[in-house]
Order: sequence, then C-alpha cells, then structure tokens
Amino acid sequence: MKSKSPGLNTICTHTGQLEDKVYKGAISPLYMSSSYAYEDVDVKRYPRYFNTPNQEGLAVKLAALEHCEAALIFGSGMAAISHTMLAFLKQGDHVVVQKTIYGGAFNFMVEEFPKYGIEYDFTDGFSEDDFRSKIKANTKVIYIETPSNPLMQITDLQMISKLAKEHGLVSVIDNTFASPVNQIPADFGIDVVIHSATKYLGGHSDLCAGAVAASEEHIKRIWNVGKNLGGSLSDYTVWLLERSVKTLGVRVKAHNRNAKKIARWLNEHDLVAKVHYPGLKSHPDHKLAKQQMKGYTGMMSFELIPGLDAELFMRSLSMIKQSMSLAGVESTILSPAKTSHALLSPEERNRQGISDGLLRFSVGIEDRKDIIADLEQAFEIVGKSQLENQAI
Repeated sequence: MKSKSPGLNTICTHTGQLEDKVYKGAISPLYMSSSYAYEDVDVKRYPRYFNTPNQEGLAVKLAALEHCEAALIFGSGMAAISHTMLAFLKQGDHVVVQKTIYGGAFNFMVEEFPKYGIEYDFTDGFSEDDFRSKIKANTKVIYIETPSNPLMQITDLQMISKLAKEHGLVSVIDNTFASPVNQIPADFGIDVVIHSATKYLGGHSDLCAGAVAASEEHIKRIWNVGKNLGGSLSDYTVWLLERSVKTLGVRVKAHNRNAKKIARWLNEHDLVAKVHYPGLKSHPDHKLAKQQMKGYTGMMSFELIPGLDAELFMRSLSMIKQSMSLAGVESTILSPAKTSHALLSPEERNRQGISDGLLRFSVGIEDRKDIIADLEQAFEIVGKSQLENQAI
C-alpha cells in the first residue's frame, strides 16, 4: 500500500526536526557553532553557506510545507526577495511586476534595479492582458504577491503560471499573507515561493527572517547569490523559527476563523466605509480566492467613513496594538501610508489605492468577543468626536 503524505500539522511538528542523539531531547538541538571541521566530513558547513544543521533542518520543513523540492532561510523577507531577484535577473533583463506589492519590494526594485541595468514594468491591473502586455523579448521573471498588501487583492496563480511557462519565464510569488496553510502556489505551477518569515511562519512578533522555496535547480541558483551576498540567518533565530512553525497550522486556522467573522462584523458597521477581505462575498476577487485558497488569512484592511479620525481610532484601541509588523498571535493595526508603504510617494500610494485613512488590521487569536469589544469602544470614541466637531 502506498504511504500517504503526512498532514499539515504533522509536517509542521516533525518534518526536518533534528534528532538529539546524545540526550534524546524531544526538540531539535541548537547548534550554535560558526566553525565546523572540513576534513573527513560529508559536508563542509559554514553559516553563510546556508548549511548548518539547524538551517538545513528548517529548510526541509519549509520545502515540505510549500510542496517544493528545497528551501533556503534568510535574514529577512527583503533578503529573500533581493537574493531571489538577483539570482534570475542580470544587466539587460526585464521583470514584469504586479502593480500592488509590498512597499519594501517596490522600493528595492525602483532604487536598486537601475544600478544593475535591470528593467521593470508594473502592471496596470491583475488580468492576463495586464501581465501579457508588459512582457518583452528580454523579460525573464514575473513577480506577484497574492493576497496583496494591504488591499488584499487576488492574482490568478494558474494564469500566471501558464503565462510564465508560455514565455519561458520564472514565476515568483510573495506568499507571506496567505502562508502555506492557506495557499500552495507550487500546486498551481508557480516556480519560486517567498516568505517574510517574520510574519505567519514566525507568528510571535519576536524574530526577523525570510524564506524561499522552489525546485532544487532554482534554489541552487539562489544559493549561489546568497553565498556571495551573505544574507543568512543566525542559528538561534533559525531554531526559534522552527519552534514557531510547529504551531503554524493551528495558529493560522485560528487567525482565519477570527478574521472571517470580524470582517463580516466590520462590513456591517455604520462607521466603516469599506472592508478589504477576500473571504467576504462582496470582495471583487472572492470567487478566485475561493478557488485557489484554503482559507482567507487573518489579514484585512478597512476604511472609516469620511470625517472620522483614523489616527484617533487607532489611539483609542486598548487591547489591539498599533504596531509595525503583522501576523503575530496578538491583534495589531497600522496605517500603511505611514509604515509599510511610507517609502512610496503620495502619488504612487494614491495610484495603488492606499489612502491616508486606510487601516491594515492583523487579526490575532484572542477571543473574538474581546477583539470586537475593543473595536467597538474605539468606534464610539471617534463617532462621538465627529459629532462634537460638527457641533462646533
């Protein structure tokens, strides 16, 4: 009988775990050495070569989660993005980029690519024609992010994969917002999967890391850039990240459940103008999201009705924290215009639909009633403030 592949939580818990052969501990031992023997060994190990025991073990786990052959762990999400792009692009090459991507990735391409002589074009939308119209003779890569940050727009993975293969391109996705719990891009034919592991993979707001999963051939190419640029991660943080990934499945599903209910609640609130969440039937990409996602993530964004003070709303929250990052077990909120997309010009933010009043909400795993209660008391404060201002 053919053995079945292990389930999600089993992979999270056991795949890639290092065996403690000395003391028989239940978890992976931590190898902090930065110097290893080079004689009479199978592998010459060095932290910058991404092949210390803890690095290798975690890479096996992440590759299994993303249904890929291999993976690499980096010092940050931006390190994962930059190493990957430079692995497949050189002077004279061109990349087609989805119009709405993480602000840091956008800034990297705009500021750094000209130094390397790399050309790029951002799409006008999300359709096949939008991407196809930007492909040139020297195009080598298509880069997407879905769901997008912060408007939760959905890009068709199968369409991108088909288009890339048709033109001999490498398809790259930032899968951070979905996580492998909710979306497996490789199952749709996407070549390279990137994560800011700081987010859902880490999940506890206590580490900074990045990850890339792909075929062995593609990972070898990214590794070759990585060993030269040196974006590897300390083994202690790798060990912490492995600890976090063990609970990835149960955490993300809890985020999903809370976010879906709270998105519906916000969508019916009198003081909310719009909610961006692909789990809502009113979301323009809901049908596509349902086809390619197993869950809709804990991420959303929403806009207050005109006249309400978004800054006052955030300051009025008690349990929900104003915080720079996302995807921790605690609920957090921020203004993309002041944080994740602050490096973009106001004109570019407006083109992407990121208003100063847009709030990105990372729904945590707290009791749902407590999250809603905190939101409601903040709504009461800003609503009262608006009435007072109108009376003056």
